[in-house]
Formats: sequence, C-alpha cells, structure tokens
Amino acid sequence: MKNTFQKTAFITGATSGIGKATATLFAKRGYNLIVTGRRSERLLSIKQKIKKKYAVRVKALAFDIRDKDACKNAYMSLDREWKKINILINNAGLASGFDPIHRGQLDDWEQMIDTNVKGLLFITRLVSPGMVKRKSGHIINVCSTAGHEVYPRGNVYCATKHAVDAITKSMRVDLYQYGIRVGQISPGHVEETEFALVRFHGDKNKSKIYEDFVPLNSKDVAETIFFMATRPKHVNIQDILMMGTQQAGSNHIDRSGRN
Repeated sequence: MKNTFQKTAFITGATSGIGKATATLFAKRGYNLIVTGRRSERLLSIKQKIKKKYAVRVKALAFDIRDKDACKNAYMSLDREWKKINILINNAGLASGFDPIHRGQLDDWEQMIDTNVKGLLFITRLVSPGMVKRKSGHIINVCSTAGHEVYPRGNVYCATKHAVDAITKSMRVDLYQYGIRVGQISPGHVEETEFALVRFHGDKNKSKIYEDFVPLNSKDVAETIFFMATRPKHVNIQDILMMGTQQAGSNHIDRSGRN
C-alpha cells in the first residue's frame, strides 16, 4: 500500500493498547500524528520512538480528556497547519469497576461517563468545525460490543458505549452533507491493552481474564481502523463489529483454552 504523506491523524488515548497500536500503524503508513493522553512521560516516549522509526511528524498533547478546558487549550496550542486534521480517531475510553448497579461506585460511573462520552464530545466539537469548513475529513469512534448489548455488571460502561453508538449515528447524519465520513469500530475482548487492569482498579489477579480463550489483540483493531480510514472517498463504513473466534458476544465466550 502506498504511503499517505501530508495527511494528519489525531488519536486520543494513544499511550497504550488500541491507541498506541493505531498510532504506530498510521505512522508506518506515512501519516503525521497528533497523539494525546494523560501520561506525559509515556506519551513523549511513544512520540520519540515513532519519529525515530518512521519519516513522519508527531505532535504529543498531554492532558485529561475529561477536562473541557484542557481539551480546548491543547487543541488551541496547535498551529494552523496542524489543525488541518484529516482523520480523528476518538479512542480514549475505559471501564472502571465491575459492580452490580446497587453496589456501583459513583466515582467509577463519573469517570466512565466523563471519559467515554463527554471526552469524545469535547474533542469532536473542537476538531469537526475545521473538517466542515474544508468539506473533508473522517471521524472514527472506538465503540464496543458493549454498545450493542449488555452484560451482568456492565451497566454504566455499557450505557456509555451505547451512547457512543448513538452519537456516531447522529454525527453521520449531521456531517454527511459536508463530505465528512463518520463511522465506528466495536471490538469485543481485546488483549495487549490496559482495559482489564483499569476495570479492576489495578488488581493484576482479577485482570487475568484472557488466559482461557484467545481474544482480539490491539494490532487486530488497529489494522481494522486503518482499513476503514483508507477506503475510497465514496465509501463510508458505519460500524464494524469484531470479536475473537472464541467470542460470540459479551455473554458467549468459549473458555475451553487458547485454541
């Protein structure tokens, strides 16, 4: 595949997992990058590694996506050329806690809502006007199988991803008349990420949830995002629902071993 120099991809949550794998793949294919995340040291390390390996420009913006003022300040720090964003990948998201609704922790709920829903909206509100003005651009939201179904103890996390599904559909209706493509990717279980560790508040034993089946990995999802982003101009992929072969849904997993 030909490199795509002179194009810029803005990727949130790029310090680990799907975001990091996506940033690496887009850089390999010649895209300049704007990568964001809360952990400045890790973000800087990723920036340096990508710049050393690939002939692209990389801008790292360290801030908390839950803070609308921090989002605005980070975006406004970009010069005019950097603001010509071709692809926005709203990847930042998390699950926090795994309690039934009657024992849920309010701090967990607020963290998920503020990150998965409000953070996505804050960044989209900043980036999309430029796309509208140029009548060109592509927004890809990272949703989840949890945005299409629910599972025990998933309650608020599932609600946030259902919101992402609805927001994506609404974005599509609002923006198609400006030549902007909008879609989402909805993966099931994905290893090589910090998802489970964050969900279980850093408990490494509880986070070992992939030992008896083979889920997707972060590279699988990154490659699919890249496929979505590189279709011909007249093609818009609305949603890709993807899972490992041993997973047939959030409530249906073959845990007979890593076959």
